[in-house]
Amino acid sequence: MVNNMIIRENTIMKMYPLSVILATLLFVQTPAAFSEEEKKCFESREGASLAIPKEIEKGWPNVKCSPDTGGVLWWGDPFDGTIPMGEMPIEADYSKGEAVVKPRENQLKLFAICGVGCHNGVFPPFPKDKNPRKLTMHTDIIPDSLDLQHGRGGIWCLDCHHMTKRKKLVDNFGNEISFNEPQKLCGKCHGPIYRDWREGIHGKRIGGWASNGKKRWYVCTECHNPHDVQQGDLNSGFAQLKPEQAPVLPKGLKNTDHERIHKHH
Repeated sequence: MVNNMIIRENTIMKMYPLSVILATLLFVQTPAAFSEEEKKCFESREGASLAIPKEIEKGWPNVKCSPDTGGVLWWGDPFDGTIPMGEMPIEADYSKGEAVVKPRENQLKLFAICGVGCHNGVFPPFPKDKNPRKLTMHTDIIPDSLDLQHGRGGIWCLDCHHMTKRKKLVDNFGNEISFNEPQKLCGKCHGPIYRDWREGIHGKRIGGWASNGKKRWYVCTECHNPHDVQQGDLNSGFAQLKPEQAPVLPKGLKNTDHERIHKHH
């Protein structure tokens, strides 16, 4: 049994960076039991950064979902379901090591048929210009297309979505952008933020600590809602997350008074 434990530990050390293992051990001492009731949870934004729990090996899930908030508590495999980031126009921090992202296209329910079943140029016909107009569809995404909560009235749908190819986004020159690479689109307007994201200052990354290690990069739409980035009255650009419950105090500790600042005379 001791030999089996040593083999298991050596295998884990080869599979995952030390940072991932240490971060996981902060939350659990032994592999968590996988529950069939945990169908899915989100990583950064509810409804956008989907994570579906599955076993990496017996009793060891790829992610652990919170029963309280529906968010990810920890990752057993931070690279599960990721693909290479692909070619980026500017060399930056993601150029070091191996950069991967989680594809967005396979999470969009209507993505496969949007350019065939509806936006095929027949019904509705392709628009003649980019001028805002009232939409009768997609009101679940944008309740009022003439009051888009992004850009404060300065942009409209076709500033981001391709005019004739709805399965693509578009840059300032009319070039197509994949839904898996929204950072290239957002950088059209948000230059300083895009620069910070490229340098690893803005946003979120998980994986190895080493600068040349493997990291999963979170792209813009995993954290920000592109159709309601102002979040109404919140006006923050980022929807607040429901916090987890306070951790259980260690045995023998009745309160957290020791963490308070006491004034001594």
